[in-house]
Amino acid sequence: MPVHDDSKKAEKRMTSSTIAEREAAGRAAREHSKRSSHRAVGDLDRDPVALLRKSSEGRVQRLVPLRYGRMAVSPFTFFRGTAIIQAHDLSKVQDTGIVMPICGDGHLMNFGGFATPERQLAFDLNDFDEVAYGPWEWDLKRLTASFVVAARHMRLSRSTAEGLVTTVATTYRDWMRTYAGYGTLDLWYDRITFERMIETAVSPEARRTLRRGMEKAASRTHESMLEKMAERIDGAWHIRDVPPGLFHMHGNNTLFAPEDDGLTAGDWRPLIGSMYEDYLKTLTHDRRNLLRHFEPQDLVFKVVGVGSVGTRCLVMLHTDHLDKPLFLQIKEAGQSVVGQYYKAPRHFRTATGIRHHGERVVRGQRALQAVSDIFLGWTTGPLGRHFYVRQLRDMKLSANIELFDNTLLEGYARICGWIMARAHAKASGQAIEISAYIGRGDQFAQALTGYACAYADQVEKDYEIFIKACRNGDLEARTDEDMAADFRV
Repeated sequence: MPVHDDSKKAEKRMTSSTIAEREAAGRAAREHSKRSSHRAVGDLDRDPVALLRKSSEGRVQRLVPLRYGRMAVSPFTFFRGTAIIQAHDLSKVQDTGIVMPICGDGHLMNFGGFATPERQLAFDLNDFDEVAYGPWEWDLKRLTASFVVAARHMRLSRSTAEGLVTTVATTYRDWMRTYAGYGTLDLWYDRITFERMIETAVSPEARRTLRRGMEKAASRTHESMLEKMAERIDGAWHIRDVPPGLFHMHGNNTLFAPEDDGLTAGDWRPLIGSMYEDYLKTLTHDRRNLLRHFEPQDLVFKVVGVGSVGTRCLVMLHTDHLDKPLFLQIKEAGQSVVGQYYKAPRHFRTATGIRHHGERVVRGQRALQAVSDIFLGWTTGPLGRHFYVRQLRDMKLSANIELFDNTLLEGYARICGWIMARAHAKASGQAIEISAYIGRGDQFAQALTGYACAYADQVEKDYEIFIKACRNGDLEARTDEDMAADFRV
């Protein structure tokens, strides 16, 4: 990554400063952003529907109603799809001025388990579509607000919701203070594995849940997907259409209009050929060689998540000489909502020199995760659209929080706070400054609790405006079941 002279000077100042000077710099940030000020939600005089329309621009238009349909299920699913609204709102309040690569959409469902290259099962942040340089506290505010919105969805008490925020904030504080004492390589190698989480779990039920999770993740492999998703026809593997969630772009079940990006071409191989070759160039030599042992078999469109519905996401099936499968996900990367509403200082913007949003996602993921997918890379598709590539599923696992009791939910909040602290400390190298800013007391945690509860109130108000827009026809919302009824497979 090219580094601008201003960035080099900033790095030199940080490495040459004493620990005491860096701690003083962290405390000095309180002068223009008091810890108590984080209670404020800012100026919320905006139209949430207009912001949603903005975030739907450029998507596959026949899938936008499905996006809104998934968001309409509850205030919590609405919150998951509205990173743009919270980024807009956060831009209206004073920030700490301590800037780093942030996830940008670190709500509680964007954490998960996956296999490391060494085949350990790790737990970490797992969605980086909105990654960008921004104030570190934006991630914490999205995370803590998500716990309150989710707790209300689960009909938990106000005190339980506030306790979850306190757990996230104090865990983040304590681990950031711990990481402030780590050496550079110690922090780089730090991984939050399931074995480590089991050792630190506070209850037998939590340990049992983690072990069950490990067993489930171990079964979620490429081979287990092959028979479920594909069938062998005339000596080749073909992925089955399951519209609206999975379909061939050139088939009878496509949701693309004829003019959509050239992705409806009858033969997908010429379309994907140049994209794939460009992607290979972003990998290291050994991983390029590894992929040369696989033969492409089929390509389909996959509808993913809640907020991502309508963005272009392809699944490419490969097999090796023993017919062993590899599924790669090729997902569109647009402008980050953080980048839309936060203008990072010049030396951050010029330091990276990144102009490709797929590259932004990949570099951000590598910075924030303890360890990343070995096939993580980026490419450019038809009409210059940006994409990033990773494995579709490799022992991946997400938490089903609606099955958690209060004890398990508190344990999950603790894990999320821990992961966020490790990610920020590793990506920024500023654990000393952040820890000094937060301090040892509860003032910052109390402010976040006030913010999260107040912002959850606003989410519920925005949700009602959104539902009204769906009911009166200003927005079209359709469920998966409703759209699936349009097809005969």
